[in-house]
Amino acid sequence: MNRKSLLVLLFGFMALVLIACGGGGENAGGDAEQSEVIGGEEENATELTYWTFVELHMDFFKDAVPRWNEANPDRPIKLVAETYPYDQMHNNLLLALQSGTGAPDIADIEVSRFPNFLQGQPQMLPMNDYVEPEIDNFVKARFDIYSKEGNYYGMPTHVGASVMYYNQEIMDAAGVDIDSIQTWDDYVEAGKQVTANTDAKMTAVSTDDYLTWWQLISQRDSDWFDAEGNLTLNAPENIDTLQFLHDMVYVHEVAEITPGGQPHAEEFYAAMNEGQFASIFMPMWYMGRFTDYMPDLKGKMAVRPLPAWEEGGNRSAGMGGTGTVVTNQTEHAQLAQDFLAFAKLSKEANVKLWQVLGFDPPRTDVWESEEVMEDNKFFQYFGTDIFDTLIEIKDEINAVNITENIPDVATELNTNTTNNVLRQQTKTAEEALNEAQEAVESVITE
Repeated sequence: MNRKSLLVLLFGFMALVLIACGGGGENAGGDAEQSEVIGGEEENATELTYWTFVELHMDFFKDAVPRWNEANPDRPIKLVAETYPYDQMHNNLLLALQSGTGAPDIADIEVSRFPNFLQGQPQMLPMNDYVEPEIDNFVKARFDIYSKEGNYYGMPTHVGASVMYYNQEIMDAAGVDIDSIQTWDDYVEAGKQVTANTDAKMTAVSTDDYLTWWQLISQRDSDWFDAEGNLTLNAPENIDTLQFLHDMVYVHEVAEITPGGQPHAEEFYAAMNEGQFASIFMPMWYMGRFTDYMPDLKGKMAVRPLPAWEEGGNRSAGMGGTGTVVTNQTEHAQLAQDFLAFAKLSKEANVKLWQVLGFDPPRTDVWESEEVMEDNKFFQYFGTDIFDTLIEIKDEINAVNITENIPDVATELNTNTTNNVLRQQTKTAEEALNEAQEAVESVITE
């Protein structure tokens, strides 16, 4: 190995380690390590292994495996499911695939890490035979982010439509009609009423999770990279958006820095649960965080579109994601692929994504189905108009451009940019993003 190759490898490993400090996916903080055997009561059950970084995803497969075994009595499976912390799982999986040994049959890969697994020849099995007959029923962009050269590797877990979660109790106490909030200017003015009339702040601004402001940038048809893969960190819209977040905290004083640095932190769950914040903007998959970690807010939270940057502008964005893959180290390729398609692509599977996890199903032909509208814990927690909001914004859900350098962007933004601007206030938004542009460019060109 020559010196340049060694340096690239070392920098790549460092990036993997650093990203975990902030992340930006469904569970950037990661869950504690645990193991569970799902199914397998049948004598002829085939053992498949599954790795994830989100404890909640275990619940989904606890539902899928028994359904598969009942529908396929001649091909039952026993799923040995392992949950690891976010950083540990992705690092171990990448090393196992690169070394050619030790990988599971099936694995979850968070969207910001997925480009690492697409470099060179992907060590995952393409799922085209299952995806292509059904893709017209899906939000296609959710497959594109897990694809390479026409091959679909990751099966999506949700659309990830960004919405606003309002604490209706606080907003009512502040005298704010949440349906009157149409633009971000309206949102700031509503925040001033909240701070004046209650003990809460309007929202929390994260320093360790770049996804939380990526969604606002995507709303404005901007991104970290353009459609051709060119780095655009210091685009005017990006600078303006970061400055807006700064000003909500220090100029308008309607926000505070997120306790724990990110919306997946225990400190934030506790603060939100106690009513310290009137709202938070996150994708629909964040619903499970409310039901599991903020029980006192049941019946108080309402789901609405994001405010637009200007009248008629986008009121959502497609954020985060987990692509579930079959690795090329599986000894049961056909069975693993058939099971994954059953678990993630069928109509019933997409209904279950909502019923079990509270995720917005990527298969849009189930959004208005009777099964989706059946009463469940999410309707009981947030009210019955959740899908009214989703249907209202379905054509305003911008996709994002995912490249192999997204991990480099995540590292730079989470470790330097947002902390310099939002926490330390040592840089302006323009200065910080110009520096981030230069730093990531230097990594890309090495």
